Amino acid sequence: MVLLYWVVLMLLPCKPFLFRTATVWKNLSPFWGEEYTLHLPMGFHSLSFYVMDEDTIGHDDVIGKISLSKETIGSQAKGIDNWLNLTRVDPDEEVQGEIHLSLELLEDAERISLRCQVIEARDLAPRDISGTSDPFARVIFNNHSAETSIIKRTRFPHWGETLELELDSEELSEEGTVTLEVWDWDMVGKNDFLGKVEISFACLRKTPQLEGWFRLLPLGNNGDDAGGKLGALRLKVRLVEDRILPSIYYQPLIDLLVESVISPTEVEDSSPLTMLEEVTTVESRQDVAMTLVKIYLGQGLVVPLLDYLNTREVNHTSKMSYDPTTSYPSHSLYSVIHILLFFWQAVGMLYLHDVLKPIINRIFDERKYIELDPCKIDLNRTRRISFKGAVSEAEVRDSSVEMLQDYLSSIIESIINSVDQCPPVMRLAFKQLHKRVEEQFAEPENEDVKYLAISGFFFLRFFAPAILTPKLFHLRDQYADTRTSRTLLLLAKALQSVGNLGLQLGHGKEQWMTPLHPIILCSVASVKDFLDKLIDIDHDMSKVPHRAVFLPSVIVKEGYLQKHKAEGPQLLSRFAFKKRYFWLTSESLSYAKTPDWQVRSSIPIQCVCAVERVDENAFQQQNVMQVITQDNDGQLHTMYIQCKNVNELNQWLSAIRKASIYNERMLPSFHPGAHRGGKWSCCLQADRVGCSRTHSAVTLGDWSDPLDPDVETQTIYKQLLQGRDKLRSVERRAIVQVTNPSRGVAARLLRVIVDLEEAHATFQRREKEEGTSVIPLNP
Repeated sequence: MVLLYWVVLMLLPCKPFLFRTATVWKNLSPFWGEEYTLHLPMGFHSLSFYVMDEDTIGHDDVIGKISLSKETIGSQAKGIDNWLNLTRVDPDEEVQGEIHLSLELLEDAERISLRCQVIEARDLAPRDISGTSDPFARVIFNNHSAETSIIKRTRFPHWGETLELELDSEELSEEGTVTLEVWDWDMVGKNDFLGKVEISFACLRKTPQLEGWFRLLPLGNNGDDAGGKLGALRLKVRLVEDRILPSIYYQPLIDLLVESVISPTEVEDSSPLTMLEEVTTVESRQDVAMTLVKIYLGQGLVVPLLDYLNTREVNHTSKMSYDPTTSYPSHSLYSVIHILLFFWQAVGMLYLHDVLKPIINRIFDERKYIELDPCKIDLNRTRRISFKGAVSEAEVRDSSVEMLQDYLSSIIESIINSVDQCPPVMRLAFKQLHKRVEEQFAEPENEDVKYLAISGFFFLRFFAPAILTPKLFHLRDQYADTRTSRTLLLLAKALQSVGNLGLQLGHGKEQWMTPLHPIILCSVASVKDFLDKLIDIDHDMSKVPHRAVFLPSVIVKEGYLQKHKAEGPQLLSRFAFKKRYFWLTSESLSYAKTPDWQVRSSIPIQCVCAVERVDENAFQQQNVMQVITQDNDGQLHTMYIQCKNVNELNQWLSAIRKASIYNERMLPSFHPGAHRGGKWSCCLQADRVGCSRTHSAVTLGDWSDPLDPDVETQTIYKQLLQGRDKLRSVERRAIVQVTNPSRGVAARLLRVIVDLEEAHATFQRREKEEGTSVIPLNP
């Protein structure tokens, strides 16, 4: 039995799993189709993709891996999209961490010596079953070597030892190399390699004294792809590197974008938005559209944006061929389909979960055999339906119809009773869409069009896809098996007919869906009533507050976690974790015994000064994180939280880090271990503030995270920069036509581009000037 999943492992000074896909059961040709956005620190070196075989007992088996260096990913402007052979995993190549060294070449008339001070190391790879190592370091030059002492049970050793090698003048060569190796000592068997640093002797001649943190490198064995015998993995990987400027530099561009929708005189007039569409490449349109949704959400203007786009598209739509799911051109940057999909992802995921998750869980748990298509009914799979012997196709269909009607009724009932749960900003957007369509299609024979405009999106593009693939909408952690997947497909088809208000029933090829037509037709009146109530909202669109979606009171993440709070240095037990329900907003991290518990404990987000992972060996538990806070007296407090899997761990890390990203008192270092027996389990020190750098920049991109307007506006600036020549052409053409408003818009955009370009150049020069006195220590 093969249960495949794959994970990404980032080769950094700290080497955590960044994410893990769902397991594909009993399959040698699995399909995942999962997409992740990783926010990595600028200093990362490579990404590794590991394909694993999941085992219910013991450790999962590694089938193979693919490693991609930063340079390899960055060399492809459009990213990597290819099949790549898996390579064998060589323990000598699985290194991580950094070591702090001071190297000095001493020369006088009598002797030449190399003095190496081995200070400490951090984030070494765990080689022992305890999740730690017993590291020692060895410095080598030609036939000379010296070793440090062994530090037991730690990944953060502190040596503070000085090693000295006596060198012969005859053996000195500019081509020679000084090597520092780190090993894990084993009492039985051979020692395990932990990494090395190589420094050319010519570098030491030029700079007699070097000191700093050096990245540990693998042994240097060439990867073996086993001739493709381990299989291959298809990957799509794209790297985007950006320098993000302070907010003040992006404000002029934001002002121009906002101006397009606040008071547009005519939809047809040239605006910064229409200019942006002209210069946007086909490949980047979806990314730019998604970024625009985030920017307007951040400004509290996403409803005016949608109204602007809806008006623009409805005015171009023929009354004879209006279909809200196909009439809008999907190739357009401002396709309402794309914009609304991104909008729903941003504001509607919690709502989607509230409405659909109970019924989806029930379908997965019951796992009933359901089939209506006579060509696909398999009587061998129907034994659980009846214990009275074999069943006929008619009995299978009757049973399937009954179960599908039950499921579909539950789904429809949950949706039509969810008016109060729907986010107000979504309701406002639908209200504006309803208004524009009703104005354009006022004739009595087009009465249903105003409903189809909303239901076509709401049911066909929001609820139906979530039912079809609940894993991609985070409704389930795993993909559906074949039987459950077929049930979900049939329900998604039926719900699409509900979204079409039953107008297309009987016109398709799947006549075997006919038994569900009565329940679909009976639901039409309820759906229309639901849509009327949905848009019956009195909020003034112009009074939607700034960052309306992510108000302080809005919960951006919630769920059950295991929690333990450590008060001061003490012995922490792995059994001290208690189940608590957590809520995260932009202002606080709160928890209670249950979601309905009246008394909640709360931590102000402004007090958070670090959010980090915890080593597995600290509690002999996986997927543990720590939230370190500082009170008004400067006292540090640590809360340890265990998540159920690595994906949930990264989602919480990401959300809390982004909520606290602008806090002033963030810690530069932390302890990834626990405090036991008067010392930290990671570095074996007693009073040290921290032994590992914080990694607050390593997060996952998630729609539920607070918005980052500087990053989003930088994306738009880059798109405009690439299309600068087109903007200049627009400006030149408009000069000929004196009354053409495009000239002024293009000129203003070009000025903003020039200002941002100069700001980037200034920051880049400043970084180079500050770095001239710093010797690049990493080979």
